[in-house]
Amino acid sequence: MMDPEVSLLLDCAHWSGLREHQVQVELSDRFNRQTDPLLEQHINQVWTERLSKEPWLFNGAKFRLHSFCLASPENLGCFQSDCGEQQAGDAAHRPGDFINGCTLQTEDGEGVSQKISQPKHRPGSVLTLRLGLTCYKDYLGTNWSGEVAELRRRGQEEFGNPLALLAQPLGVGAVLCTCDGQVVFIRRSQKVAEAGGLLDIPGGHPEPKAVCERLGEAAGEEQISLVMMQQRPDAVVSELFSSICAEIRDEVNIPLSSLGAPVLMGIALNHTSAGRPSSEFYISCALSSHEVRALYWKGGAEASESTDVVFLSTTEVMQLNRSNPLWSEMCPSAKGAMLLYQVVKPG
Repeated sequence: MMDPEVSLLLDCAHWSGLREHQVQVELSDRFNRQTDPLLEQHINQVWTERLSKEPWLFNGAKFRLHSFCLASPENLGCFQSDCGEQQAGDAAHRPGDFINGCTLQTEDGEGVSQKISQPKHRPGSVLTLRLGLTCYKDYLGTNWSGEVAELRRRGQEEFGNPLALLAQPLGVGAVLCTCDGQVVFIRRSQKVAEAGGLLDIPGGHPEPKAVCERLGEAAGEEQISLVMMQQRPDAVVSELFSSICAEIRDEVNIPLSSLGAPVLMGIALNHTSAGRPSSEFYISCALSSHEVRALYWKGGAEASESTDVVFLSTTEVMQLNRSNPLWSEMCPSAKGAMLLYQVVKPG
């Protein structure tokens, strides 16, 4: 099923999804976006214009997904992909693609086999995410900018990578399944910045500031650096997995104690924002859909971001496709998560 708004960069179907101990991160400034004075001027101009209309906007630090390395089941090789080089409709990366060495995705979606240095996989780890730092301001001035096509052209021309100049903040989302087999959706408020009025799943972003605070490093958003986190990459993995649970708590008002351990299904790309990546999880809930509905209407910390809660059975979710009227009501993040759920079949 092809949808121009979304595609899958990675699915973890071979493992029925990955648990926290199977994921690791590599942190480096090498994984930050490229820039120059002209681009910085453009980003500052976009930010100033947005602040004049929406003075409540907040520029928080985010993790930037540069690429990933996926170990083969036999640990013979590693599959690497620059984030976002899949085109809508391309197949996601999976174990059948493995060879000795690595494959880099090119702009036209074709794979190029390369020998590269493989990360040291800790025992039990399967996936390595290569992360840099970015921020919301940079996202608005690159991925969400009216100049994004030109930025992609420049990235390809100057760095051999159309994403080199883009922020590419890594998001998180969840297919949340109740104990009576219902998947939880929320209808986004018309007041949110993107996809107002559409059906979505609970989601957000892992926060570098939360990692720094957990490590005892006090810093403002703009003072955060990878150096603060490089000695404890496990804390970044922990934030990646725990942040989606926090989003569910804040958006749906479900207590953390009612949530199962997150299972990473893969990474989806939102092509309405230049291929912005999102890690999509499956999370079981010990509560029924009736109990979840009651909690939602009591209101959580981020209740203002949505206006309704909607439930679909797991059977209905498995059958969702572009011919279903509900599909057109879903924002790209929800579509990507549904595609991953159908492929990975967790739970």
